[in-house]
Amino acid sequence: MDPYLIDWISLILRFLHVVTAIAWIGASFYFIWLDNTLQSPPQWKKDKGISGDLWAIHGGGFYEVAKYRLAPEQMPETLHWFKWEAYSTWITGFLLLSLIYYVGADAYLIDTNKANISQLSAIAIGLGSILGGVVIYDLACKSPLVNYGLIFGLVMLVLLTLIAFGLGLVLSDRGTYIHVGAIIGTCMAANVLVGIMPAQRTLVAAVEKGEAPDPKYGINAKLRSTHNNYATLPVLFIMLSSHYPMTYGHEYSWLVLGTIMLIAAWARHFFNLRHKGIVRPFILVTAFLAFIALAWTVAPKPMKLDASSKALSENEAISLIQQRCRSCHSATPTDELFTTAPAGVIYDTKDQIMNWLPRIHARAVISKDMPFMNKTGMTDKERIALADWLQKH
Repeated sequence: MDPYLIDWISLILRFLHVVTAIAWIGASFYFIWLDNTLQSPPQWKKDKGISGDLWAIHGGGFYEVAKYRLAPEQMPETLHWFKWEAYSTWITGFLLLSLIYYVGADAYLIDTNKANISQLSAIAIGLGSILGGVVIYDLACKSPLVNYGLIFGLVMLVLLTLIAFGLGLVLSDRGTYIHVGAIIGTCMAANVLVGIMPAQRTLVAAVEKGEAPDPKYGINAKLRSTHNNYATLPVLFIMLSSHYPMTYGHEYSWLVLGTIMLIAAWARHFFNLRHKGIVRPFILVTAFLAFIALAWTVAPKPMKLDASSKALSENEAISLIQQRCRSCHSATPTDELFTTAPAGVIYDTKDQIMNWLPRIHARAVISKDMPFMNKTGMTDKERIALADWLQKH
């Protein structure tokens, strides 16, 4: 497929994915906030079956929201459902995953330094991990483990971290992270499709028949919705992670990912408690300190020339950067994947290179994710020599 066309399709899908994700996550945050903020209503409302209500002001108007313990006496003429935000987010996400990582598997999904596998094999591993992850999660939700919220969350975190470790043995670092994100996102969408929506349809059907709804359906829907709420920040990080190679490019990237998912879910717990009127500042403080500790732990160690290596002159350093990087970062790229320089970064002249020295150091020396997939074969010895020169500038 023409790279120019791929870029436009990618732009459209990425834009739609972000917009629908905002709508879905926004709705998730709002309803969890709403549920945790509801107050005990007056007795006359309780007599109607209302378990909680809330008054709010927004956009110049007052709003009154009431939640029934199970269901109203009769169904309202218009009932609003919240599902297409989830479905649209998953559909656009899967299409984007397919376009970038499956159509472009040779560039983004396969790392021959890890495993020399075919494009079909890599795609099969990716899809298999998503399907397997969803099956494991669903079975766990139907097991007694689901009744122990904290333990359930920790077990799921460990399983996702182990999946990241396994995928990282055969797939590219970015491909590994994005597939863990796809597993979480698919579980979240499946919660809506096979957990929340069927429960809500059962409640509606019971009310329409004049029957008392079975409370287990509402409890199951609330449980799945709560799982989705805690998963939002981890999946959002993974959506953004491709911009931060010091995470996915680290030697222990799978452990970095597991730690960040734990920190994100822990931070989300603060807000869920806050909505209930329980303020625990130590949660945010410890989440922040854990994040700082992680950044310090994974910080790269200084690279030094060995006794047999020769320091680069300025001309030699510039020549090395151009030799290894200009196939993509040029006004006229020669790489078959890029029709324009990525992020508009061009290394055609010395002045252009000198403007980007800090980023060259970050990407070619520290995270080592550039050159892209190391297509031009930059060696560790060259990276060390370049690091030595960059540290003097």
